Amino acid sequence: MLRPPGSRSGVFLERERKLEAVNPNVDKNQSYPRKPEMENLDERAKSLPRGRNRFLMEKKDTSRNVKASPETAEIFFQKLRNKCEFTILVTLKQAHLNSGVILSIHHLDHRYLELESSGHRNEIRLHYRSGSHRSHTEVFPYILADDKWHRLSLAISASHLILHVDCNKIYERVVEKPFMDLPLGTTFWLGQRNTAHGYFKGIMQDVQLLVMPQGFISQCPDLNRTCPTCNDFHGLVQKIMELQDILAKTSAKLSQAEQRMNKLDQCYCERTCTMKGTTYREFESWTDGCKNCTCMNGTVQCEALICPLADCPLNSALCQHVYTKSLCCVVLFFPSEAVCVFEGRTYFEGQRETVYSSSGDCVLFEDSCPALNCPESQQIPLSHSCCKVCKGHDFCTEGHNCMEHSVCRNLEDRAVCSCRDGFRALREDNAYCEDIDECAEGRHYCRENTMCVNTPGSFMCVCKTGYIRIDDYSCTEHDECVTNQHNCDENALCFNTVGGHNCVCKPGYTGNGTICKAFCKDGCRNGGACIASNVCACPQGFTGPSCETDIDECSDGFVQCDSRANCINLPGWYHCECRDGYHDNGMFSPGGESCEDIDECGTGRHSCANDTVCFNLDGGYDCRCPHGKNCTGDCIHDGKIKHNGQIWVLENDRCSVCSCQNGYVMCRRMVCDCQNPTVDLFCCPECDPRLSSQCLHQSGELSYNSGDSWIQNCQQCRCLQGEVDCWPLPCPEVDCEFSVLPENECCPRCVTDPCQADTVRNDITKTCLDETNVIRFTGSSWIKHGTECTLCQCKADTVRNDITKTCLDETNVIRFTGSSWIKHGTECTLCQCKNGHVCCSVDPQCLQEL
Repeated sequence: MLRPPGSRSGVFLERERKLEAVNPNVDKNQSYPRKPEMENLDERAKSLPRGRNRFLMEKKDTSRNVKASPETAEIFFQKLRNKCEFTILVTLKQAHLNSGVILSIHHLDHRYLELESSGHRNEIRLHYRSGSHRSHTEVFPYILADDKWHRLSLAISASHLILHVDCNKIYERVVEKPFMDLPLGTTFWLGQRNTAHGYFKGIMQDVQLLVMPQGFISQCPDLNRTCPTCNDFHGLVQKIMELQDILAKTSAKLSQAEQRMNKLDQCYCERTCTMKGTTYREFESWTDGCKNCTCMNGTVQCEALICPLADCPLNSALCQHVYTKSLCCVVLFFPSEAVCVFEGRTYFEGQRETVYSSSGDCVLFEDSCPALNCPESQQIPLSHSCCKVCKGHDFCTEGHNCMEHSVCRNLEDRAVCSCRDGFRALREDNAYCEDIDECAEGRHYCRENTMCVNTPGSFMCVCKTGYIRIDDYSCTEHDECVTNQHNCDENALCFNTVGGHNCVCKPGYTGNGTICKAFCKDGCRNGGACIASNVCACPQGFTGPSCETDIDECSDGFVQCDSRANCINLPGWYHCECRDGYHDNGMFSPGGESCEDIDECGTGRHSCANDTVCFNLDGGYDCRCPHGKNCTGDCIHDGKIKHNGQIWVLENDRCSVCSCQNGYVMCRRMVCDCQNPTVDLFCCPECDPRLSSQCLHQSGELSYNSGDSWIQNCQQCRCLQGEVDCWPLPCPEVDCEFSVLPENECCPRCVTDPCQADTVRNDITKTCLDETNVIRFTGSSWIKHGTECTLCQCKADTVRNDITKTCLDETNVIRFTGSSWIKHGTECTLCQCKNGHVCCSVDPQCLQEL
């Protein structure tokens, strides 16, 4: 829930909002820390005293659904999205040994921000995702589940993390920068991960998530807030990278522009037009038949000629409509004196017309008529000549005035002009014609799946994209599946559709059809990858159809540890641990060769009573009674005397039993006898038969008994009396400069190519010497001596982005580590600076789009 307008950006839990909490009953007589402006979550929490912002989450809860409504969550996510500076605040009292989630923001299986406290392992865990879209877990050893009130603050500023408990700075670390690009559908939970896992048991109040720098100040006002935050610094570095990229791109464009300008200075180009073999200059105009044409920017643009209105009535004696061969429009001819009168009729200049006398003779003057080679019955008289012609005479060969797109046609007694198909007449005699745009006028026959395109005198039907031609007027869908012009995965089936195709993954594979991944019915556990239908490729250290079986390297004889070390099997790997009485000399040899004897007598790590003398042995010691003295055989343990033969349970571990035997203290874990009705179920969870103590696997498909362990998403999980507790899977150390974490694997591997390298875990065997000559372990942080705002950290040889290392790109521009750019002169080559190494790769998808 958001704070009221004008306040800091944050989330509060309010009673009126539709967040649901079951069993919100609170002891009214108990005193709790309180914050007056906070209100409760559950609208049904009528029994909770007004003004107290707390939530009782009892052990007997079997079903809870404490989550924000989608609308409310999205309002807050809009403020949190893509932010790198925020603080989680909560006041809580957690039940003993409870492992539960305090706050969780996740989408499906991706935990973008989750804070949990484990009472089984006495640690606080932060789960988040980084910009590389990988899950990370930071573990902070601390006992929070002690049934006491605590104020918890976790502040994140880019890669800088500070954990306060009760206003005391407990941890300060440099971590991977959280990625808060929250997708739609992300959920916001309180006191649980989902409806089945991560139930917090105890009381929480004043839960806040503040989107602001150094938000812990609101919980602990006395803490220092004078230093700039890490997010401020990262923001400055990001701006510098962006400016560098802009500078590089601008410089490249300027260089290209200068080269082009130099070439343009050397020549002058005028764009011309060519029509019917004639070249025209820019802006030059001419007449083409019945069109006025102009050369514009190298393109011929023509418009139909507009003729003036003929101000002369038809059949007038004063004027005449005359068409000429070279002109498109009517010319008015005013004969005045150029007329002839014959037998009472007026004839214009140049007019030819036959006239017959009363006797039937043709009186039109002309030369003698040519002889005809056809019978008189096949001879035809003409209206403009006294000479006859034979039927079928070709008048067009005698000359005509038909222009472009108009053809001369012979009639019985004369020649006429006729427009070609697809053209219409521009004047009455059809000598000039223009093209008809059938597409614009709807006079075409193009059918579905086509587009009409006008052509001179006709049109054509062009198939739309994805279709193939059937005939001149119609198209059908293009079968991309048959022609192999589809984008389906090799493990997908292609189905042709109208205008496209669909891809469906083959049985045994899952995905959207474009990308299909193998599907294994039972899943691949422990980081295994499904490579074919129900076939898992197991990572090192695991075997079985679903990679469900851990290879016990110790019992299977794969490993031979030094005689001073024991082989300890771990999920997916093993290590040689020094035996009791030995410790590592700091070399940490993988086979245990670096184990050396502990001088218990010299270091005071023995249990000999005062009446005996300690003698150091290889791998142990001996409590010897001085000659002539009667010794009791008692032991000293934790500063207390234990009598010889005495048996007791450890105060801080009720599951371990110790005994004193002639000066030696021997401790062992309690032997679990599940047949004994009085067996301690806390120490022997595997003996708990109750259904309520069973746990549900994260997938919801498997159930486990109390005491069972399994691996899920690179985490070691254990069921303890109905609660699931998971912690990061331990990995063997990788002693190399560059390492990579392969997909579907939990532990990194060494690589030699820095461009393939990924982040490796801190190596605590490597140390740093700080400015005051104090030895610091890798991963530790401290404020530099003599400063207040300079945070230092000891790092092993990792490939975390180190902004102090730079690269020189192909244009001699300095790039910070972590910056990316498109290589100069290319469009699809992406380069990145990795700790001083330039790594470039070509994007195939970009090439396809060119």
